[in-house]
Amino acid sequence: MKLPRRRLLRLAAGAAAMPTASRVAWAQSYPSRPITMIVPFPPGGPLDTIARIVVEGMRGSFNQPIVIENVPGAAGTIGVGRVARAAPDGHTLVVGFVGTHVVNGAVYALQYDVLNDFEPVSLFASSSWLIVAKKSMPANDLTSFIAWLKANPDKASQGTAGVGSPHHVAGAFFQKETGTRFQFVPYRGAAPAMQDLVAGQIDMIIDSPTITMPQVHAGTIKGYAAAAKNRLSIAPDIPTVDEAGLPGFYISSWNGLWAPKGTPKDVISKLNAAVVHALAHPTVRRRVADIGMEIFSRDEQTPEALGAYQKAEIEKWWPIIKAANIKAE
Repeated sequence: MKLPRRRLLRLAAGAAAMPTASRVAWAQSYPSRPITMIVPFPPGGPLDTIARIVVEGMRGSFNQPIVIENVPGAAGTIGVGRVARAAPDGHTLVVGFVGTHVVNGAVYALQYDVLNDFEPVSLFASSSWLIVAKKSMPANDLTSFIAWLKANPDKASQGTAGVGSPHHVAGAFFQKETGTRFQFVPYRGAAPAMQDLVAGQIDMIIDSPTITMPQVHAGTIKGYAAAAKNRLSIAPDIPTVDEAGLPGFYISSWNGLWAPKGTPKDVISKLNAAVVHALAHPTVRRRVADIGMEIFSRDEQTPEALGAYQKAEIEKWWPIIKAANIKAE
């Protein structure tokens, strides 16, 4: 039977008035299907590792599975872009880090906004980086190393995980703070850069303890300083940059979880509660510590804290990136 036009209009108006109430009921039933958590890098890397550790701790919080999907490519922009375009229903999320949600916004012409096209869920953990050099470097401490670089402008080289990577940005920051000049050598990741540092093919690297400390312990490279306010538990014998003569040179690789912009607040709250629960679990905390990372404190695990932290990092790093004219190839 064909309905009169006036009745059709009333039905349409009623449907339009439903979303507020229906969203509440819908959020209460969330998740209604498996949750896909995008990791925008290949399996086995640092971000993939932390994601899998946290997801294991989150699984008991929902009546649906959480599936990690690796979507690598273009320094993480392919996977992150996919989540930016996903339905804002909490079933497609992205695990990101300082590279994907800060640095990429300044070095790539993106089809999304790293800050405004996502809803923050929670910070996970962070890892302060170390300044290390090849074993044959004549300098034995950071002050002497900086002096050596100044005496040999443009002769030294720093390995990075690619043009526009956080390692590249860290090197530009180091040049700015020390008044030194050296070459950047891009690699397809941190591991091959470390291989060349051990072989003496490059002079220095600024990278995470996960990459640097096994070689420092093995005596194959020199560790000069931790780019942190406090000494690292994984590297207690290495001085901080403040102690070593480069105060305030703080660099950390941090990570967290985001949902598409417009995801309902009730859904964000459920996701946040699941992350908080996971990060409090002793097994999760031990496994995170084993990979050289430190979990953010409980008061830093709110959506608001992640949003504020990301914004502060953008305000710190974007001027440095632009001043150094760092652009992705």
